[in-house]
Amino acid sequence: MQAQMLAPAAVLVVWTLIVLFWIVPVRFGAVAKIDKSKFSGKAGGRGQDLEGLIPDKANWPSHNHTHLHEQPTLFYAVVVILAIVGPGALDVLIAWIYVGLRIVHSLWQILINKLPLRFALFLLSTFALIILAIRAVMATAFADPSLVA
Repeated sequence: MQAQMLAPAAVLVVWTLIVLFWIVPVRFGAVAKIDKSKFSGKAGGRGQDLEGLIPDKANWPSHNHTHLHEQPTLFYAVVVILAIVGPGALDVLIAWIYVGLRIVHSLWQILINKLPLRFALFLLSTFALIILAIRAVMATAFADPSLVA
């Protein structure tokens, strides 16, 4: 069951990489169209320096990529904890629900980005993460050491 518990985390890693590569054509395409006199092109510039210079929609993939490095880091830790202690089928299901919600959240934020639904998707995925975290605490804090061979 450990591999099944780790599979959702592996899929979320791949999704994060897909979003990373999504940024490149969207941002470069937008940068190619901006008035170069408004862009300092300073050495060491960062993506956030493009805020206000390129259309908001061109920044949405980058915003989502940042989000995929925030809350999901907790998900990865919880998944590893559960994989080590031995997950149940419910843990695996909740992990897949979390990943599915995060992917839908990404697509919504990158393509449409209307806040009410985006926030609802965030809340639902957060709720799934909270359940997984509680299950990880229960699986570790209340584990019976006499059952270890």
